[in-house]
Amino acid sequence: MKTTLSLSFLLLLTLSAFGQVLMRGMVSGRVGTVAGKPLEFSTLMLLKAKDSTLVKGAISDADGKYAFENVGAGTYLVAAQQMGYRKTYSAPFTLDETHPAFELPALVMTDESKSLTEVNVVARKPFIEQQVDRTVVNVENSIVASGNTALEVLEKAPGVTIDRQNDQIQLKGKAGVIVYIDGKQTYLSQQEVSNLLKNTPSDNIASIEIITNPGSKYDAAGNSGIINIKMKKNKNFGTNGSVNFTGGYGWVRDLNGVLLNRPKVGTTLNLNHREGKINLFGNYSYYNRLSNNSNEIYRAIPYDGRTTYFDQYSFRPSQFAGHSYKAGMDYFINQKSTIGVLVNGFSNDWRSAGVNNTFIRDENRQLINKPKTQTEAREFLSNLTGNLNYKYDFDGKGRELTMDADYVHYDGKNHNNLSTVYYDANSTVTRPSQDVRNNMPSMINILAFKTDYVHPMKNGSKVEAGLKSSFVKADNNTVYDTLQQENRQWLFDASRSNQFKYDENINAAYLNYAGKLGKKTKLQMGLRAEHTHSIGMSVTLNQRVERNYLNLFPTVFLSRQLDTNNVLNLSYSRRIDRPDYQNLNPFVFYLDPYTYQKGNPFLRPQYTNSVELTHVYKNAVTTTLGFSRTSDFINQETPRQIAAQNITYVTPENLGDLDNVNLNISFPIPVAKWWRMQNNINTYYTHYQTFYSGTPYEVKLVAFNLYSSHTFTLNKTLTAEVSGWYNSASQYGFYRAQPMGAFSLGLQKKLMDGKANLKLNVNDPFWLNQFNGRAVVQDINFRVKSRWESRRAMLTFTYRFGNQNIKGARERKSATSAEQGRVKGGN
Repeated sequence: MKTTLSLSFLLLLTLSAFGQVLMRGMVSGRVGTVAGKPLEFSTLMLLKAKDSTLVKGAISDADGKYAFENVGAGTYLVAAQQMGYRKTYSAPFTLDETHPAFELPALVMTDESKSLTEVNVVARKPFIEQQVDRTVVNVENSIVASGNTALEVLEKAPGVTIDRQNDQIQLKGKAGVIVYIDGKQTYLSQQEVSNLLKNTPSDNIASIEIITNPGSKYDAAGNSGIINIKMKKNKNFGTNGSVNFTGGYGWVRDLNGVLLNRPKVGTTLNLNHREGKINLFGNYSYYNRLSNNSNEIYRAIPYDGRTTYFDQYSFRPSQFAGHSYKAGMDYFINQKSTIGVLVNGFSNDWRSAGVNNTFIRDENRQLINKPKTQTEAREFLSNLTGNLNYKYDFDGKGRELTMDADYVHYDGKNHNNLSTVYYDANSTVTRPSQDVRNNMPSMINILAFKTDYVHPMKNGSKVEAGLKSSFVKADNNTVYDTLQQENRQWLFDASRSNQFKYDENINAAYLNYAGKLGKKTKLQMGLRAEHTHSIGMSVTLNQRVERNYLNLFPTVFLSRQLDTNNVLNLSYSRRIDRPDYQNLNPFVFYLDPYTYQKGNPFLRPQYTNSVELTHVYKNAVTTTLGFSRTSDFINQETPRQIAAQNITYVTPENLGDLDNVNLNISFPIPVAKWWRMQNNINTYYTHYQTFYSGTPYEVKLVAFNLYSSHTFTLNKTLTAEVSGWYNSASQYGFYRAQPMGAFSLGLQKKLMDGKANLKLNVNDPFWLNQFNGRAVVQDINFRVKSRWESRRAMLTFTYRFGNQNIKGARERKSATSAEQGRVKGGN
């Protein structure tokens, strides 16, 4: 109804103007920032100079350009507005028969922070911001996000679901998400990315970008899209920075129902100095937390006409201590050339001591025995990344050349001890304990180079081209020892030990064109070619798997400005997901003697073709309809069984074709001046067919997830926030997951004239968030229940110091923007 009224109103204005004057002219111009950066998707309004009556509306393009066509004679002015900037007006001008076309001087929009404090600007951004090509989660603006981990914030993002049992991130019902940090891919596997995000404080994050259909400039990896986590970065002239302190507790119950308090503390320091030709920046964070995970696994294993039942209960308290750092410099050689260097990394130490109680029953449910496994684990993972970059601006009009060289080093050390004691139904020890230990050192080195060239055309179109090469060397070893009870000596276990080496070289090139088809339609199309050569070598097994293949990845984007309020976008892309480096390892990782997971060196890459149609109304309401088909899709946790030994294990496998249809709607509701609401509804249909042990297996499922956030402005210095999410029953490969959901409460108080704020956040107060899943296929029949310490209260204090006059710093993406998502880790 609102759309119809708006269209009718615009139609009346157009007819009125036509009746007054027969002359038809054009008004054009450009809108940008003080630094000269173009502002995309700004709202432009052509107004009558006499009484500011609206005549026409327009939206600026990617270069900040706009145009009003078929304008009658008269005196006008143009107004420009965009969130985060002050509304700007042009000087009055006149169109007549002697001057039928008028090109305005550039409209320069200044940040609202020039007249408001920085905190006021933060409060204006919604937690979920829907843009034309991506969804943005403004983490630093949210009260309920403060004091959480990056994974917990990501769980609130629209279309994102987290399978905590298997450490998988899904986007609109599809796995294969590639995670970037500051535009650089993490080179970690799905499991290790999940672990990294679990241990990254949300207070270090500025925003999270969700891009479901990236263009050819991006690496082709990621069948369901890209999640780019942008860390906080100071962009101000002079010397300035911020410091924050976080502390709080989480609550969880152990296997005996005892309520435990788990403390957490953290601090972050950001510093920036920008003066003249030099910009120096850096930050350091420390985080220490105690937490817990508990699992319940129920299995029924049929064998030789009888069924054995396993009930397993595990509780794993853990402690994490992590340091992360970043230091860099930009040197502006002259107006055309800039060189930069960046060093960042982290050092994480995770340790756990847990217990796993197993109750084994016969077909009559009578208790046979009850082994107990004590586990001790410690994982140390460090990362060092170095980036050298150069930018050359040819003419100040968008023609530029950028080059990046990256070196990335990961060093991991993983130690595990398992000690199992076997008891009968009367709690009598039936045999000596079984003790196993293993050390798993791993090392990954990545070297990457890339260059990108942008060439704008006279008609407003532009051509982009680029080259990239990456070289990966991974060396993973696992050494198992078994304790001999007779002499209490550790004996090397060659049957379980293995060394796996992996080498990979990817060379890529792309060409991209962006321009217009007519006056209201924008076109962007590109083609990316990637050649992959990989060698996986199991040294111990003397098993070698070599792959050598070339792929083409086309992308097409169309955008049509239907009228002032409505934009329609259509996109297509083809993408690839290569197996995680350590998913190719044939290593075995034990939970207890009856349960483990192992890698698969024969995994093949999966390919996805995606189409999306998006409608945007008034830059606020976004509706997206998408379809994708993934061939040879990789199921990370395919259950397998050795029934004769009562063993169940999981392994990644290629399973067949996966179809996904999704509908996403994002819309705000301005309930009142003091109450803002943002909502997101995502519905998707999943269908795939495969074979399990030679038997056809098919899944058809409709699922949805909901998100809603409410921000309340109580007074000038006090705001509150309530947010909640809900995921319906869904399917993860062979696992059917039950519904999940939670809500959070937050309160923020501004202090010290806006230079500081205090945030109190209570997350999942009723401990609703948990995972329940079940797999039933052939002889596989088990159920899993996982709980973690999601119930938490955190208090965060932030103080900003130094010059707070915002000046945009240059943004860049390094050469390693696509490889760091495929390294695997534990906890």
